[in-house]
Amino acid sequence: MQIASTISTHNGIAFQASRSTSFNRRTSRLNTLKMQASVSNQTLTTESTRTHISNLDKLLPKQDPPPLLHNDSCNDSSLKNKAKNLLERLNLSKIWPEMQAAEEMSPRHLNRLQRLLSMSAERSPRNNLESRWREYHGCNDWAGLIDPLDENLRREVVRFGEFIQAAYHTFHSSPATSEEDAIFTRQVALPDRSYRVTKSLYATSSLRLPSWVDDLAPDLGWMTQRSSSVGYVAVCEDEREISRMGRRNIIIALRGTATCLEWAENVRDILVQVSGGDNSEPNQAAKVQCGFLSLYKTPGSNMPSLAKSVIDEIRRLMELYKGETLSITVTGHSLGASLALLAADELSTSAPDMPPIAVFSFGGPRVGNRAFADRISKNGVKVLRIANSQDVITRVPGMFVSEELDQKLRDNSKVAGMLNVLDNMPWAYSHVGTEFRVDSKISPYLKPNADVACCHDLEAYLHLVDGFMASDCPFRANAKRSLARLVKEQGSNVKKLYKSKAKNLTLNLDKQAVGIPSCLPSPSRP
Repeated sequence: MQIASTISTHNGIAFQASRSTSFNRRTSRLNTLKMQASVSNQTLTTESTRTHISNLDKLLPKQDPPPLLHNDSCNDSSLKNKAKNLLERLNLSKIWPEMQAAEEMSPRHLNRLQRLLSMSAERSPRNNLESRWREYHGCNDWAGLIDPLDENLRREVVRFGEFIQAAYHTFHSSPATSEEDAIFTRQVALPDRSYRVTKSLYATSSLRLPSWVDDLAPDLGWMTQRSSSVGYVAVCEDEREISRMGRRNIIIALRGTATCLEWAENVRDILVQVSGGDNSEPNQAAKVQCGFLSLYKTPGSNMPSLAKSVIDEIRRLMELYKGETLSITVTGHSLGASLALLAADELSTSAPDMPPIAVFSFGGPRVGNRAFADRISKNGVKVLRIANSQDVITRVPGMFVSEELDQKLRDNSKVAGMLNVLDNMPWAYSHVGTEFRVDSKISPYLKPNADVACCHDLEAYLHLVDGFMASDCPFRANAKRSLARLVKEQGSNVKKLYKSKAKNLTLNLDKQAVGIPSCLPSPSRP
């Protein structure tokens, strides 16, 4: 019995051991299956996450990552709080169910989403221009860079246009200007954080509306004011950007017409002689449009003229950065394009060691006669004139509607003498510089019959530059500029097919939009 019991006990132990081994095998196999399922789920989750991020990439415009901050915990905390707020608005729990809070996401995801949620125009990385900056600044009149359009030049032109948009926004956010405002630098939301505003600029009209106009519309009294914020001077202070560009750049950005008195000055289109240069021969003197010169030269009762403000500030910056390689970029739209030419002309002779000056103008009208154009060229000012073929503002004032016809007639020796006589007439205007021609009818997004305001709109210009490849090529399919702002400002001129597609791009656009008084035809018109 004892032996049997012992055998039974041993058999029981053997059975228990065998059953335990079998159970362990089943458990191990089950754990293996669970682990495989977990890995599979993680793979699916990862693939799903990647898909959602890819969709966000397509849906939202990209932006250059913010520059490295030299503060420590303060900046990191601020960045995390901003990213957390953005994530909460986006309701990411529907996209990543396993992530219930922003803190559970990695810093890489936070940085990526912060970049994706920016409403700035999508940009490709900026290339180093150090060895060729003079070429892009116009030393060869942009030969070989326009048709077909060089990618670096495209990027620079669009960026300069965005500087002008900042000048518009600054004015419309606070249109009323007192005489005391001139001593302060206005807050300007610059599109490029590597630049800092050093001087606010004001233009004053020599005209004055009757006082009863203010009595009729007291809330719009700012429209009859003679002095208004028209732009600013900014200088690049970021060492990495200075190194990339090959020099320290100074920007002068000037907006287009926005007040009643500025409109009144626009129609004063008689040519008047401008000071400076050799004007000993009256028939060969440089002349410019009367109204433009008035806005440029007229001082306010307690504020300097636009001319004096520009000259004094540039001289101050030249002295401040003496010994460095400098350049001056003057950029303007519509009326601002005209004032940019007047500023560049005067700057070119205001100091013996003046840095290279380039003008990038958008939708600019003619400013002066042929003698004025020749003087600007002789003084070394380089002008890139971006003109939309459908923009009538670029063909006024003056007698010759077509620049091509004007040049053909001048090349004809039989009529050259007659044209010399016409050059001295009161409306003998001539354009200045190198033309970069775009066409709103080429855009697949704009209606072919887009109205005058759209064809002259600054955002429409930037849209066309971004899509331009060459004069004999269609609109580029991989254009990267967001349609959101174009739809916001020119929705009636955008094809219906693209309005719905662009609707998703306007997440925070309403917060950035600036109200424009309804009594004004357009903030972009001259």
